[in-house]
Amino acid sequence: MNSKMNSQLTKKQQKAICSQLGNVKLKLLYKASIHGFTGAAFHQHCDNKSPTLSVGYSTTGRVFGGYTRQPFSQSRQFVNDGQAFVFFFSGETLNKYPVTNASRAVKMVRDSGPNFGDTLILVYENTPKVYSNPGSFLAFLFRKSYNFTAEKMNDNDLNLTECEVYQVEERYENPWRTVTWTPEEKEELMEKIKSYKHLKSSSFNARVLLVGPIGAGKTSFFNSFKSVFRGYVTNQGMAGNLSDKSLTTQFWSFTVQLEPEGKPLPLVICDTMGLEADEGAGIHIDDIPNLINGHIPEGYQFNPSVPLKPEAQGFCKNPELKDKIHCVAYVLDASTISIMPQNMERKLKAIRKMVISSRVQQLVLLTKIDEACPLVKEDITNVYKSIYIKELMQEASTRVGVPLSCVVPVKNYNEKVELDMNIDILFLSAIVQILRLLNDFFDEPRG
Repeated sequence: MNSKMNSQLTKKQQKAICSQLGNVKLKLLYKASIHGFTGAAFHQHCDNKSPTLSVGYSTTGRVFGGYTRQPFSQSRQFVNDGQAFVFFFSGETLNKYPVTNASRAVKMVRDSGPNFGDTLILVYENTPKVYSNPGSFLAFLFRKSYNFTAEKMNDNDLNLTECEVYQVEERYENPWRTVTWTPEEKEELMEKIKSYKHLKSSSFNARVLLVGPIGAGKTSFFNSFKSVFRGYVTNQGMAGNLSDKSLTTQFWSFTVQLEPEGKPLPLVICDTMGLEADEGAGIHIDDIPNLINGHIPEGYQFNPSVPLKPEAQGFCKNPELKDKIHCVAYVLDASTISIMPQNMERKLKAIRKMVISSRVQQLVLLTKIDEACPLVKEDITNVYKSIYIKELMQEASTRVGVPLSCVVPVKNYNEKVELDMNIDILFLSAIVQILRLLNDFFDEPRG
């Protein structure tokens, strides 16, 4: 629990809620009496956090609220959550009402606090009040999100003395993937990467293409790769975004040298313009097969409206295997994947089909895992103990269409100025997974 704020839930009430949710801890994110009874204060402390438990306290002493696995935002849209529920306490006894219309489980609004399907809203319209519009026994037919009575929920008292929002931190007893967090493991992983050889290693190094939405961390991934092997945080690639537009607008390939004049690592990282959900913005998806097949030259300036045509100047008409892409890595932000726009998902799946037709290996690099999960932010070695991170990985698997075994979490060096051994080990483990996929690519006979 946050040491600066005290929970108003009793220990027994916390235990009753946690028993419903499994092996979890509650972390207090927002307390209206401290942060303010406003939608802005709620969103400042709670957006992009999930799962969450929201609790209201009425002037008559009633304790009630709701639970959702979806992260809050200000999109003004309903979001689907089949596991959402609202509840109230009778003393220490939890009374729970599951969602009856999952497609309208939670609504994202700017000027209020937690909104459970427009049926229960806390901090309603920037005031210490509750909005309550429950369904009846015909709730589903009338598309109401929850079936409860206002009398039972909040004793018909619409005035709040407090509103709290908790992050629900979920964890497994044992990690579901095994990672050894020791200096010896880091050295062993680094040596595997340094000594990597594929069937054509004598002729050229393997090439990995990074594809993903702007701000997901494509360029930061290369910078982190270089940092681990240089022994300090570097920023060779221009990372970040400018007014929600991609800072990378050209095609560049990067190698990492162990020393300024030393031998390069046997892996080339290729960076591209970021994807955007809107049509005519970001990299044109028809440029992806051009990249994979080696038709786009180094330094090419991407045109979001038109892909590079075979008749255009600079189009590489007869590329060799060394010029092509041998593995595609989708870089996705764990903290926003649950609210990914549908058009972005369509673009990613369209790209996946192009990659498959080119017989190129692919995986997902799930970044910003510490921003998505406080359990991981507290300690990166909790990454495979976090139930929530596994769910995000499963969601990435579904949205892109790759097996869960091809989804790997990483944390880039975009804040820290000194290296961290555990961050390095997680990052190096992801690189080793890429090398295994590259072996699969080069093992396949090619003309």
